[in-house]
Amino acid sequence: MPQGITSIMKKIYLAAIVALLVSCGESSKDLKAKAEKDSLQNVIDQKDGEINDLMGTFNEIQEGFSLINEAENRVNIMKANAENNGTQANIRENMKFIQERLQENRQKIEELQRKLNNSTINAHKFKEAATKLEQMLEEKNKELEELRMQLQLKDEKIAQLNTDVTNLQSENETMKASKEQTELIARNQDEQLNAAWYVVGTNKQLKEHKILSSSSIFKKGKVLKEDFDLNFMTKIDIRKTTVIPLSSKSAEILTTHPAGTYTLLKDSKGLYTLRISDPAKFWSVSKYLVIKVK
Repeated sequence: MPQGITSIMKKIYLAAIVALLVSCGESSKDLKAKAEKDSLQNVIDQKDGEINDLMGTFNEIQEGFSLINEAENRVNIMKANAENNGTQANIRENMKFIQERLQENRQKIEELQRKLNNSTINAHKFKEAATKLEQMLEEKNKELEELRMQLQLKDEKIAQLNTDVTNLQSENETMKASKEQTELIARNQDEQLNAAWYVVGTNKQLKEHKILSSSSIFKKGKVLKEDFDLNFMTKIDIRKTTVIPLSSKSAEILTTHPAGTYTLLKDSKGLYTLRISDPAKFWSVSKYLVIKVK
């Protein structure tokens, strides 16, 4: 190859080598810059992810406290009517709900603390907020315990009131039963005091029922003092019965009763009726009235 061409080729070759080296040098810088950019973006993405995760947990905890506050307000409103069975059931449900939400928040705060300890970001403000959440949780636990104590005291008062009411009802029932028994005894005594028996019958009927003794030619039959057949007699209240129809034209009073306390009257058909004008005095000698008719 001619020397001039060779010299030219060498120059071209050297120029190509320089261009290639320059090209390779620029590409390496670009790649390094790109790698640094990508690494920085990964760090930013990681921190964004951590912050979003922490904020999500914070929001869940705050929502839990909001639900707890609402349930506490419901319980405080219902306390005034806690003696109602339906209200008591609602209070128990809300207290259980508060307890469950507090437990959930405790677990979420513990989870938040773990995330902050493992976080790659400067989480000083987050840690301060987490500490405040822990304090809120402790305060809510104290409020729950105080609320539980208030409800327990109210339950004890309600239980005592129920016991007192039961005792009063029992006493009232006893007094009512005693009063009814006393009234029954008084009525029975009153009925006995004002009870009398009378019978209207023929001579034969009175003897058959052992009310009148047998008579002979020389001895008149008389009313027996005992062994009356009360089933054959009519029981009356002397305060209410003062007129006794005899339905007979012949009537004879065989028992003893004060004169002037009664009258035997005849109607238009000649049938007798006994009218008692002074019941208390009429029955004072005997509570039995025997009238013989034909």
